[in-house]
Amino acid sequence: MIGSSKTSFWIVLPVVVLLTSWVWTGNAAEKRILTSFYPVHIATLNVTAGVPGVQVAMMTPVSAGCLHDYQLTTDDMVNLSRADILIVNGLGAETFLDAAMKRLNTLKVINASEGIEPMVVNGETNAHVWLSVRLHIRQVNRIAEGLALADPGHANTYRVNAAAYVGRLRELQTRYEEGLKGGGVRAVVTFHDAFPYFARDYGFTVVAVVERHPGAQPNARELRDAIQVIRQRGVGFVFAEPQYPPVAAELIAKETGARVLLLDPVVSGLPREEAYVEIMDRNMATLQQAFARPAQAAEKR
Repeated sequence: MIGSSKTSFWIVLPVVVLLTSWVWTGNAAEKRILTSFYPVHIATLNVTAGVPGVQVAMMTPVSAGCLHDYQLTTDDMVNLSRADILIVNGLGAETFLDAAMKRLNTLKVINASEGIEPMVVNGETNAHVWLSVRLHIRQVNRIAEGLALADPGHANTYRVNAAAYVGRLRELQTRYEEGLKGGGVRAVVTFHDAFPYFARDYGFTVVAVVERHPGAQPNARELRDAIQVIRQRGVGFVFAEPQYPPVAAELIAKETGARVLLLDPVVSGLPREEAYVEIMDRNMATLQQAFARPAQAAEKR
């Protein structure tokens, strides 16, 4: 199963022959690498940078965001049938692929979260491990080692690229550790259960999650519960996500006096090598703003 934390480097899948054109253009590549979604794709772009004869494409559209409700399409099956390697996040993020795994053969799968102990939140494995810089470094190294085994002719380049990118990620981690020292109120409300690893690493507590699945409008009870927690805990900030309309967050803010800030789960954006670091730096600036002083809403009450 794709979501298992014990998945080995490869899963061998049945070949499906589909008469269609390849998703990527240009000359036939030595290796066609398909990534499941945005955070895995950005990591893979860094590991494969400058490797000759390698093409990397992302299977799901950027608009898919987190993949809780994603449905496999005919085009996805075409792309899977023509790829040499599939790179996934694992930990249950790609359950939409489970049925396809029974129909394909020869496709090598690299699970970026292999060996990472997942957090269990409300009885469910949480897959958002990439939001921990510390654990994302392990994902990058896992991708590099998987590609080195699959494509030994370029093994050294994958490893060198990974080492360079890990260096930038370690610098990012240091910025977080230095930038989030001390500060004020550390209790927050989020709109999606994407941030438990992030909160654990950087010293804050998610006291309420309004939407268990992104994009699903909270019902009256969920809104009421969030408002009650904010008032009881003196939470001054509600973190919405840039991928979704902040209507419910603004309603909660109006009722409580809390401020709405944007915290990005790194599931969409331009497919650039620098994207993860840039988005995470913006998230750090948001947290610094939130934790710099006691919550104004709490003072008013």
